[in-house]
This record gives sequence, structure tokens and C-alpha cells, in this order.
Amino acid sequence: MPVSLPQLRAFVATVDAGSFTAAALALGVGQSAVSHAVAGLEREVGGPVVLRGAATAPTPLGDRLLAHARSVLASVDALEAVVRPAPARGTVRLAAVPTVCQGLLPRLRAVWAVTLPDVDVQVCEGDDDEMPEWLEAGTVDAAVLVDPTAVPDGGVVVAQDEMAAVVRRDHPLAELPALTLDDLHEDGLVAGGGGCEHQIQLMHERAGQPFRYAHRVREMSTMFGMIQRGEGVSIVPTLGRVMLPPDLVMLPMSPGYQRTLVLSGPSSRPWHPLARALVDAV
Repeated sequence: MPVSLPQLRAFVATVDAGSFTAAALALGVGQSAVSHAVAGLEREVGGPVVLRGAATAPTPLGDRLLAHARSVLASVDALEAVVRPAPARGTVRLAAVPTVCQGLLPRLRAVWAVTLPDVDVQVCEGDDDEMPEWLEAGTVDAAVLVDPTAVPDGGVVVAQDEMAAVVRRDHPLAELPALTLDDLHEDGLVAGGGGCEHQIQLMHERAGQPFRYAHRVREMSTMFGMIQRGEGVSIVPTLGRVMLPPDLVMLPMSPGYQRTLVLSGPSSRPWHPLARALVDAV
């Protein structure tokens, strides 16, 4: 199949930028060049890969091709970086969970702004289980993995933080030096906010208790709102302290649980050279 690299670059840029015009600006070419490249790719694969409209989006066929296209381009970029090393420049996509986005990435981005001034780090927020999936599928170039079973080759531990209880500042439990799972279940545990459910499950396993909860939510804002209204208490990583409303307080857990955060590229395909640059700078 005579699919070319310019066609793949045009396709991926159009999906990421949301339009042919924005893709042309990102690639530094004319809009007609992007349109022709995408049209050529569509002829080769036998169908449309993007939906034309106010916001350009991939078709079902385009969705199936997108991860493969990203993987091919990342491999080519890695090869070119070996053959023709050049100053780090361009865009790299980085995935992280909400607490990392709020509590850790600002510090990392401050480092990268100094050491990699020509690199634009695009942040993609997701849950714990989405990080490795996005990374291996080529949806992102690098990710901050939460509690990986092993540090991937080339990855680096960038932080460790404790899981902590969150209660209202005027709650009787707020007077205790540390809280147990039993303390929290008396009030009703709000689980899942910010993608931390896996760590809460492990805490129950280590305590020899079944994992149970009064409420199960996805967004930390929802979880904090329920705690503020007196509808329960919760457990979140201490990196989430910067997101905490003033009427809520974090308290240590007994026994404690520490999670490990690892900045890494993918394990199943070559790294994007800018993913390597992020790790090296840290």
C-alpha cells in the first residue's frame, strides 16, 4: 500500500488540530497541501478518514488508523533523531491523572520551560488505567504512570506521595491525628474521584477488608462537593492538596499507603525523541 509519511502527518495533524487550516499552520505548509495529502490517504485506504465540518474529526475508519499512524510517525521521528540529532523542538503529548496535572506537572513544566524552551508539552488528563493504554496505543507520547508493576526501561520515578483522608474541617474526625478505613466507612466513603479507586482498593486488600463505598464518582469536583455537603468522606493522594476547598482538610491514613509516579515513554514501540528529552531533563 503506497501510503506516504506526508499523508500520515497530514492526517494526524488534522485530527489533532481540528481543521485543515490549523493543521497547515502546525505543519508549516499550505492548506491545499494538507487537503491533498489527506485525500490521497483516503484513496489508498479506500474511504474517508476525517469528517469535514466545523470541527474535523476522525471517521470510524480514521479511528482505526489513528493509533497506527501515530506509532509509525513516532518510530520515524525516533529514527531521525538517531541519524540526525537536532535541538529538541516541537510538540509532545503527555498524559497524567488529575492530581498529577494539578500537583506535580506545574513543577515539571517549570523545569522543562528552562531546559527545553522550544518544546510544547500538551497535557492529556485521564484516569490511572487510561495512562498505559493511551501510551501503548500512540494516543500520547509520554505519560506519568501511577504505581506501575515495574519502572519501564528508560522511565524515571518523578514523585511518591501518600494517600490521605479528606473530611470537612468541622467534622469530629478532623480532630484525630490519623484515620482508619473503619473511621471513614462510618460516615460513608466516596470513592473514585480523580481516578484513585485502584489505590483505595489496594488499601482495603492490605487491611483485609472488602472494598465498599457509599458513593462512587468520577470527578474530584463531584467528590469534594459531596464531602462539603456532609454526604461522606474520601481518600485522595496528597498531591491533590492544591485542589482542596478551604472548608475541607486532609488527614493521614493509618496504616499509610504510598503511590509511585513514573514518567515514561511506551514499552511496545520506539519512543518519540521529545519523550526522551522530557525524561532526560527530569
